[in-house]
Amino acid sequence: MKLLSLFLSFAKVGVMTFGGGYAMIPILEREIVDRQGWASSEELMDYYAVGQCTPGVIAVNTATFIGYKVGGIAGGIIATLGVVFPSLVIITLIAGILTNFADIPAVKSAFSAVRVCVCVLIFNSVLKLWKGAVKDKGALVLFLLVFVLSVFFDISPVVFVLLCAASGIVLTRMGVRGK
Repeated sequence: MKLLSLFLSFAKVGVMTFGGGYAMIPILEREIVDRQGWASSEELMDYYAVGQCTPGVIAVNTATFIGYKVGGIAGGIIATLGVVFPSLVIITLIAGILTNFADIPAVKSAFSAVRVCVCVLIFNSVLKLWKGAVKDKGALVLFLLVFVLSVFFDISPVVFVLLCAASGIVLTRMGVRGK
């Protein structure tokens, strides 16, 4: 029963996620944290951060981590299949149809409007992440530093995550951040 719940929950997340991994954060939080209680908001953001740094798609990586936490190896596999399944079906259907209609102005306009919607969803996710992550001066300094460096330099997100993890440890030991 737990594995079926994992599959259905992540299939729901997968079918409702438009615009990639960042856009799925509010949906994932509602389903996994609020409805199912399989992870706290903090755990979800940790899984998300690690999913960002590991090879592969963020949504799939995050589903795998949460599925593994809830149901072990089988849970990881089932959650991954759940989050991927809706996209596989939808993309297969769209690919079969889209090539015939991609040049129609109304279709181009629809895709353009969907991109705007996805930007808003990502922005909302950033606001939620901000509220949960930037809780003290040390976190604010890290945020500003990573923001500036990411805007002006082409640095891998993995480097940022590793440096911030090390900085968090150092700042906590120095007493700048709470334990």
